[in-house]
Amino acid sequence: MENFEFYNPTKILFGKGMIAKLDEQIAQDARILILYGGSSAEKSGTLAEVRQALGERTFFEFGGIEANPAYETLMKAVDVARKEKVDFLLAVGGGSVMDGTKFVAAAVPFQGDAWEILTSQGAAVKQALPLATVVTLPATGSEMNNISVISRKETGDKLAFNSEHVFPVFSVLDPTRTFSLPMRQVVNGVADSFVHVMEAYLTYPQDAMVQDRYSEGLLLSLLEIGQRITTASTEDYDLRANLMWVATQALNGLIGAGVKQDWATHMIGHELTAKYGIDHARTLAVVFPALLKEKRAAKSAKLLQYAERVLGLRDGTEDERIDAAIRQIESFFEGLEIPVRLSAYDIGKDGIAPIISQLEEHGMVKIGEGQDITLDVSRSILERAL
Repeated sequence: MENFEFYNPTKILFGKGMIAKLDEQIAQDARILILYGGSSAEKSGTLAEVRQALGERTFFEFGGIEANPAYETLMKAVDVARKEKVDFLLAVGGGSVMDGTKFVAAAVPFQGDAWEILTSQGAAVKQALPLATVVTLPATGSEMNNISVISRKETGDKLAFNSEHVFPVFSVLDPTRTFSLPMRQVVNGVADSFVHVMEAYLTYPQDAMVQDRYSEGLLLSLLEIGQRITTASTEDYDLRANLMWVATQALNGLIGAGVKQDWATHMIGHELTAKYGIDHARTLAVVFPALLKEKRAAKSAKLLQYAERVLGLRDGTEDERIDAAIRQIESFFEGLEIPVRLSAYDIGKDGIAPIISQLEEHGMVKIGEGQDITLDVSRSILERAL
């Protein structure tokens, strides 16, 4: 295990009725901007609960943040925040709204071109407005981390940044807010969380017993949730509560502390979303199994560990167990009705070159835990995914 510093200041308010606790968390004299996505937050009653909890505080609202939050849209929110002299941001939604709110928090006080926040990967951020979140979709873990991914429509870029200044002050996680979600969004959240854990876990042995066992527990939970989620009642509180908490734990930084992590699946997946508009989680389901097939030699030890500890596979040769583990991962996604092939999105071999060009343009020429996934390797991964 490597040396590490772990810092996570976000307070979690978890459970039914916790939105009412907003009244205890935000100063009475705060000037608040509520940010949200489409109409679902209104239709579900979540926005009404938020407004009621804020009481007589001064607040403004900004809606319309997209599923892949757009820089152009977020800069309009920045203008509103500056004009109204807002001093606190409240994200009501899923990962896209939370990511977008983090960007707005950093951009409002930023001097110069706000796009530099993304191109510097957050290094240019020296301060940010305080922000909090009310989570309606468990998936990204954005409610308890300092990471944000933003797209720019004008150029087709999709870039990430992180900064200690954009950790949420607190996050409200009420599982009942997920009851009205379309099943497609729910299963996307399961898949997204699964790959978040795998990006930290499925690399190579690093003698990190705590991180490995924690990850394996999360993976076992996600496999069980995945088996039940599509047939269970949409108002199965305990199932939704477990999904919400697993999604938060998958990317709050703990399982990645002190270990080399992969994230190549995400880097390639981001480009598929930017180019072809495929749901983020669904790009991961396409790329991840193909990446494991391409990198099976380098990842063999952890694939065998996953096969034994998570899947209970102990019989057969090492190659047979690795094959079975990769097949199981594909079956897991397919059981959620998420395709694992590019052909499901009408993307053939001629659709790979633009993705490789985008990776090169964004400097993703050596990615993965060993920095050995070159552009040629990325091309091979995508060809395996056809």
